[in-house]
Amino acid sequence: MIVIGGGLAGLAAGVVLADSGWRVRLFEQRPFLGGRAASYVLPDGEHVDNCQHVTLGCCTNLDDFYRRVGASGKIRFFDRLLFLDPQGRRGEMKAGALPAPFHFTGSFASLAPLTLPDKLSIARAMLNIIRHAGSPPDLRERGAISMLEWLRRRGQTKHAISRFWRVVLVSALDEELDRTDARFGVDVFWKAFLSNSTGYRMGVPVVPLSNLYDGCKAEIERRGGEVVLRSPVRGLKLESGQLAGVRFDENREESADAYIFAIPHTTLGELLPESLKQSDPSLTHLDKIKTSPITGVHFWFDRPVMEEPFVTLLDTTTQWIFNKTALYGGSAGDWNGATNSAQGTQYLQLVISASYDLLQKSREEILELCLAEVRHALPKTRDAQLLKATVIKEAAATFSPEPGVDRFRPRQATTIPGLFLAGDWTQTGWPATMEGAVRSGYLAAEALACASGRPKAFLQPDLAPDGFIQMWLGNKPASRPAGSDA
Repeated sequence: MIVIGGGLAGLAAGVVLADSGWRVRLFEQRPFLGGRAASYVLPDGEHVDNCQHVTLGCCTNLDDFYRRVGASGKIRFFDRLLFLDPQGRRGEMKAGALPAPFHFTGSFASLAPLTLPDKLSIARAMLNIIRHAGSPPDLRERGAISMLEWLRRRGQTKHAISRFWRVVLVSALDEELDRTDARFGVDVFWKAFLSNSTGYRMGVPVVPLSNLYDGCKAEIERRGGEVVLRSPVRGLKLESGQLAGVRFDENREESADAYIFAIPHTTLGELLPESLKQSDPSLTHLDKIKTSPITGVHFWFDRPVMEEPFVTLLDTTTQWIFNKTALYGGSAGDWNGATNSAQGTQYLQLVISASYDLLQKSREEILELCLAEVRHALPKTRDAQLLKATVIKEAAATFSPEPGVDRFRPRQATTIPGLFLAGDWTQTGWPATMEGAVRSGYLAAEALACASGRPKAFLQPDLAPDGFIQMWLGNKPASRPAGSDA
């Protein structure tokens, strides 16, 4: 079988199918694997990630994928999230001794950037999510509602929205609250923060992103497969209206019993001829799935300016600052408080999700804006010299989880014989995340295996509820968002 696309979705499908005895040939147009979760090399040899990617404790399929390709040891998990507002007030979210869903009670109560009315309004909304096991009734109303509308219905204060809900969800979903389906937003809090006391733990790669996938090529080839880089698909070969092969440069053709297309939905829409789209009505709506941008800003200073592994900024354009020098150079295991990044230069990466306002700005404008915010947030940068900086814009970084988008997301199995789809934009039950991408690859592999008469399950179950949530749910299954095929 042939996989087109070497991003997380294609790699996940290729690895599990190779592990199950299929001869996999994977073709990727770039000279490296990883897709959007990849690294660039600057002219001076420095590796920079196109954007900082992270995982959470609730991302069970991504964890399974990392285990399969030997990358688990390249992820470091943290159990503490640090917030910093422009007034210099710090707050942290960390699980305490109480069981779920009350494990954040202590740290949330002392979160300095929020006032008591802010916290009370947030608590009321959280209780609403808990009471309905992650699926409040208005999420099932005819016609989707935005996350912002859902929050307004629950009387959230201005700062509760801007300094809590927006901070978490724009980073998690790469979209503004008024453009986000409330089902996705509520699901983030249910799965990561409420149903399990470890679901929120954030895993950060301690190597450049491209290094995470070193084991994928070897895993496929070890089982008789093939990974071919620098091989963009130029067209499809049709016979009697059916898919019979794919065309590459120099009129080279490759054929197989089955094909998994794990490429962006925009690219797939341009590649598929109208005849195939008309064969499967779900493929006619790909152009209705919109995209949203992410911008990464990279600074190198002449001295250590930050001790924490990462920090979240409030009320600024910059949303996250990651201490890449410490992350790449630190020892394995949890971060025990502040740490020194060693003497010498320090590399910081900033992340701005849903960065629509930055798309038209020049590199110089973005650097000036973000550097001013960093100097305000991190006092040590004021005396430091900026050695170099770069900006990486991903204009179509993810699909936009806008209200009602699930009706346009196709399933992994199409009605076209031998054609399967993978990508976080397919129906996975998740938004545009690395977990969603891996889920799509596993679901595509399951659909292919079933169609071939060799059914096999690859999808991993969600992180099980624990604490009081587990006792309260009993044998009642945890809710899934609408549109899930899991």
